[in-house]
Amino acid sequence: MKKDHKGDAFVMPSVYLSPSTQEFNQLMGGGTEEYYMNLIVDAMIPYLRASGIEFARNNPGDSVSRSIERSNERPYGLHLALHSTATPEDSEEPLRGIDVYHFAVSPVGGEIAAHLVADNLREIYPDPELVRIIPNYNMEELYQTEAPAVLVDLGYSDNPEDAMWIKDNIKKIGRNLALSVAQFLQVPFIEPEPSYRTPIYL
Repeated sequence: MKKDHKGDAFVMPSVYLSPSTQEFNQLMGGGTEEYYMNLIVDAMIPYLRASGIEFARNNPGDSVSRSIERSNERPYGLHLALHSTATPEDSEEPLRGIDVYHFAVSPVGGEIAAHLVADNLREIYPDPELVRIIPNYNMEELYQTEAPAVLVDLGYSDNPEDAMWIKDNIKKIGRNLALSVAQFLQVPFIEPEPSYRTPIYL
């Protein structure tokens, strides 16, 4: 039996995946935040399975409150929420970068996970200096979840460079996030076996 970063026991390394359910938030060039965050979670799953990490995910129709309720139904080792963000209206031009949030007060596990996520994303994001770690006091998915929680804004949806980076790197982002999950849960990260389709002869 393993222990999480709070010292509490949990049976299996596990993560609750909470991709955005904001179907009206559009990325520059088309497509919704909900759609692309779910694609990234889809890309994570083969790596989680190969690494022996149990997972559950929210439903696209869930509210934030329902996602939190479902996360709290079991002792997950980590709660990971994926979003994009948008430039404030008072900014003269679109901003760029990745923001990695953790609850500012406790538990300490969220901060540890945030640093792992940010460090790994700096390896694949075009401008590593724009990957920021931000303590936060008021995001529900950070302070209402029983598990240590991280919320990642993977770029600015109204910035064409960020929007294109997300769309062009779904699999790479998914692998990168799965690596961070494995590192946080202290299990070996294992690459999934390649899948082959059976050839069809006509």
